[in-house]
Amino acid sequence: MTENPFSLAGKTILVTGASSGIGKRTAIESARLGADVIISARNLERLEETRLAIAEFGKEAVVIPAELTSAEDVESLVSSVPDLDGVVLCSGKGLTLPVQFASRDKFDEMFSINFFSPVELLRLLYKKKKIKKEGSVVVIASLGGTSVYSGGNSIYGASKAALNSFMKFCAKEFAARKIRVNTICPAMVETPLIHRGTVSDEQLQEDMKRYPLKRYGQPEDIAYGAVYLLSDASCWVTGHSLVIDGGLSLQ
Repeated sequence: MTENPFSLAGKTILVTGASSGIGKRTAIESARLGADVIISARNLERLEETRLAIAEFGKEAVVIPAELTSAEDVESLVSSVPDLDGVVLCSGKGLTLPVQFASRDKFDEMFSINFFSPVELLRLLYKKKKIKKEGSVVVIASLGGTSVYSGGNSIYGASKAALNSFMKFCAKEFAARKIRVNTICPAMVETPLIHRGTVSDEQLQEDMKRYPLKRYGQPEDIAYGAVYLLSDASCWVTGHSLVIDGGLSLQ
């Protein structure tokens, strides 16, 4: 263990969904704390913005564009990465839709992006022994579908609840190699995901009033939790869903 257990110096970490929001901030904070970072997402132009932000800390991120719903891209990503000390799975999609309109095709699309894609990537990384012993896997899930059930979020919440469940099975099995697996369950976070036009800014401002801390999270609020779970400071933490929600689940 390093002198500073929260340091990521000497660790190599893969972050997916690193082109924006939580993934981007997690990649930046990981580099700031000393990690060698590999960043992946679909959008190469926005990945370049993340790479430049990381370069400000004297780190040169490795950029590997990938569409995680593509089996070919996933195989290529797994083959391209070196042995990893940490993996952060941040890619995902939101959807607000009442149950009466939650048709099978909507479920299929959401689960393909939010569940099956990260699960397949993690499966291959583990199978091909790309994650080092005593490594750490962090999956960004959600408070939705686990302890807060807001209207219109049945499809999204179900996909994230599935991630939380799958994480526990992985934590149990991966412990044979001393690899830790945890999820982070944020409430609403100020990312492009919540500003996609399905809810007005006025509705978002009103919704914030439900939070004891009277604001939504910022990407760095979640990134700091990911850094903790990647670091040696959490070396006895596995199979846990870390809730970061501004107190919303106290309601």
